[in-house]
Amino acid sequence: MAASSSDNLYPIFDRVLGRADKEAKLRQRGRVIWMYGLSGSGKSTLAIALERRLHAEGFTTHLLDGDNVRTGLNRDLGFTDADRSENIRRIAEVAKLFVQAGVVVIAAFITPQRAHRQLARTIIGAEDFSEVYVAASFETCAARDPKGLYAKARAGNVQQFTGRDSAFEPPLPEDPEARVIDTEAGTATDSLNQLHTIVLPRITF
Repeated sequence: MAASSSDNLYPIFDRVLGRADKEAKLRQRGRVIWMYGLSGSGKSTLAIALERRLHAEGFTTHLLDGDNVRTGLNRDLGFTDADRSENIRRIAEVAKLFVQAGVVVIAAFITPQRAHRQLARTIIGAEDFSEVYVAASFETCAARDPKGLYAKARAGNVQQFTGRDSAFEPPLPEDPEARVIDTEAGTATDSLNQLHTIVLPRITF
């Protein structure tokens, strides 16, 4: 029987510089802050603002954004259920590598299905994964429409549009892991302060 490709792999995880050494040098804990919600809910705006605040406070961060990733690493993927799952799988594997380097990863992705979030959590590891639901109603997001996607969807130019053609599953009320930031309930500064309060204890020694 011919050997499979995995038979020729020899991981060196046990010999590379350890995560604890990298975190000690950076003086922070590596963590993934996984922000999800409908298009237009405010994920990217909050993620950018959070990264800038943490950078100013001396933290080493990296931001992974849905549109950025789909123009590079995941440009071969569409929006079928299978492609959405593969999109999340790849992102989670990349985020895991950053966390092992002691970096704070801010991930902003629609991540519409609970199964997708669980996939990311499983790959990254529950102890390194913080889930933040950026909440806003479909109607509010459609009114904001910062990228013009809702208008395109209404005109039939966007297929499998999340929240209309493709379901979005919010966290369950009894889910103890999910944190919720309602961007309709206050100002952008209010939302950022709330997010910062959630994140800071998770990344400091």
